[in-house]
Amino acid sequence: MVRQMIKIDEEKCNGCGLCVSACHEGAIGMKDGKAVLLRDDYCDGLGNCLPACPTGAISFEKREALEYNEAEVKKNMEQKKSETLPCGCPGTNARAIKREAPAAAAAPAAATQAATSQLRQWPVQIRLVPVNAPYFDGAKLLVSADCAAYAYGNFHNEFIRNKITLIGCPKLDDGDYSEKLTAILASNDIKSVTVVRMEVPCCSGIENAVKTALKNSGKMIPWQVVTIGTNGSLLD
Repeated sequence: MVRQMIKIDEEKCNGCGLCVSACHEGAIGMKDGKAVLLRDDYCDGLGNCLPACPTGAISFEKREALEYNEAEVKKNMEQKKSETLPCGCPGTNARAIKREAPAAAAAPAAATQAATSQLRQWPVQIRLVPVNAPYFDGAKLLVSADCAAYAYGNFHNEFIRNKITLIGCPKLDDGDYSEKLTAILASNDIKSVTVVRMEVPCCSGIENAVKTALKNSGKMIPWQVVTIGTNGSLLD
């Protein structure tokens, strides 16, 4: 049947994910950092997502599509509720994490001292993070190879502390990070960028992506590159 449907312009989509939250039928999801229509029969064609989109990437079109299936929508939404994390937020929802200063106390022995996470936001994967997340405003940005946090023992305190963290693996992830990173740098007030990579050659991809993004953003942002050895040592 021919009916009114939403249409998402991938070029205009900035990956903020606001349309996903606005769609009460679960018809929209995120794929490779972009919003996509998951199933025609989940979309009621009313367009609650349109006003939520900050870039005008969503519009209406009339085309051949499956009939809206309210029963399937209800079933899908019930299933999503059962899969939701105990904290009540799906894994791709952007959120800031507040860290309170530790209370003054006698320092325990180094061998038994519990490490404290310094992570300040979620998600952290480059392809999942929304371009216009509020925590980017005035942020010091850490762009790191995912292996680095496992190789370097004091990674949280030396690198993640007081920064917004983005991770990726250029060897395993499809495509190039530079487009997403360019959008983040161009759209937000980023104060500095620290790149942490491993010494292995394939890790140059994450460094090159940041260099390209800095150039394409048109901004002068202080940046540095730190290299971690495969034995966990700090090389530079």
